[in-house]
Amino acid sequence: MPTVDDILEHIGEFNFFQKQTFFLLALISVAFTPIYVGIVFLGFTPDHRCLSPGVVELSRRCGWSLAEELNYTVPGPGPAGEPFPGQCRRYEVDWNQSALSCEDPLASLAANRSHLPLGPCQHGWVYDTLGSSIVTEFNLVCANSWMLDLFQSAVNVGFFIGSMGIGYIADRFGRKLCLLITILINAASGVLMAISPTYTLTLIFRLIQGLVSKAGWLISYILITEFVGLQYRRTVGIFYQVAFTFGLLILAGVAYLLPHWRWLQLTVTLPNFCFLFYYWCIPESPRWLISQNKNTEAMRVIKHMAKKNRKSLPASLQSLRPGEEVSEKLNPSFLDLVRTPQIRKHTLVLMYNW
Repeated sequence: MPTVDDILEHIGEFNFFQKQTFFLLALISVAFTPIYVGIVFLGFTPDHRCLSPGVVELSRRCGWSLAEELNYTVPGPGPAGEPFPGQCRRYEVDWNQSALSCEDPLASLAANRSHLPLGPCQHGWVYDTLGSSIVTEFNLVCANSWMLDLFQSAVNVGFFIGSMGIGYIADRFGRKLCLLITILINAASGVLMAISPTYTLTLIFRLIQGLVSKAGWLISYILITEFVGLQYRRTVGIFYQVAFTFGLLILAGVAYLLPHWRWLQLTVTLPNFCFLFYYWCIPESPRWLISQNKNTEAMRVIKHMAKKNRKSLPASLQSLRPGEEVSEKLNPSFLDLVRTPQIRKHTLVLMYNW
């Protein structure tokens, strides 16, 4: 009996059906970009300084320009190798006292500004940006700067867990079902993240996005490689990742037009809901169906592929068998990654490369 690869040689290894499916799945690779590198824009840290209400009032009374206000009221550079004090510390001065003059107001308090005591920011920060980010909204600077690192670490942890588990889950329950579920969860968590009122909720929804987004990206990769012939697998794999690079260009342009992080997050998330229409556009992988002894359904998919490719399916090829003889439904496990010398070598090489 013929294998799927034998049949693809007759109905087309990379014809209209495969090209259409590749284009649709490549859009998922494009949409994955904002999650993978979105921290560049969502977590942008602009120049900032302590907010001092007294300074604001004094600057207004004296008619200072921004440059003059910074020169008179913000601490200068610290010792070499230390962070700029003006971003996280302020002069412990009562800026509301009437003794302060408009020209070098600190001169009356100390001959050398370095002798004036410095303290932490108590009233928040002023950010030199026209837009916003999670940094400016939740004040993830100075003592709280580690929370920005945690934000990105959360999505990376999600990538790791999702990538480790999705192959097994997709082998158990099918590529298409897992793809649609990950798309739905990813889109929903992305929207919830955009409207989250607190840092904690934003972090949780970002973690959920990490859990499912990389998993969905991998399932799409698996699906397209299982629809094409052997000689095209490497090519579609490469161009699937080229689509990710194209997403980088789009993301930069969208972030330029939308400098506010909530609108940016919402804009790059909403298109994911359109991928749910793939329920009607993309069939299940015939290779997976055969591995589950669902040959009738697999043949239905193959006939659909042949029709799309405008090819006829000979009667002699209308019965199927797996690429390797199996007498029962496959039960995959993580041990399959190291079970034979060849797959063990591939596993170790890929782990080293990553």
